[in-house]
Formats: sequence, structure tokens, C-alpha cells
Amino acid sequence: MRAPRANAIAERFVGSIRRELLDQILVINQRHVCGALSEYEDHFNRHRPHRALVPLRPLPERRQDDTTRVRGLDRLGGLLHVYQQVA
Repeated sequence: MRAPRANAIAERFVGSIRRELLDQILVINQRHVCGALSEYEDHFNRHRPHRALVPLRPLPERRQDDTTRVRGLDRLGGLLHVYQQVA
């Protein structure tokens, strides 16, 4: 069975890795690049916003007195920034 869109999806992922990761760091050895790729893969699949995906649950209603706090986390030595809402 052939997947005509698979090549485009793979090229997009490889291009993202090259632009957002490998062009920004100096790779020391194979262990270093494997760790960086693993961290980027986790970021790409879990934390990176994908606009085509819909939320899994409805967003909570925002109250007027609700103060929203956001916590920023750095990944890959500050190359990737992940933001999470703090309750």
C-alpha cells in the first residue's frame, strides 16, 4: 500500500529538525545528537502547537477575577521554550 502524503510529511519533519534544532547547536558526538533528537521529538509531538488539532477537552471559562500565571521552561539549553499555565 502506498501513502502519497507520507513523503511530504517526512520532509516537513526533517526540515523542522534541520531548521529548529541542527542549525542552532554544535553536535559533539552521536550520544549528544541522539539525546537532542529525542528531546526535540518529545517537544514536536507533545508541546509544539499544531494548529490543525482541536483541543481534547473544552477550555475552561475565564472569570474576570481570575489571574492567569504562565511558567516558562527552557529545553535543550534554552533553544526551545515551553510555556505552561500555572494553576
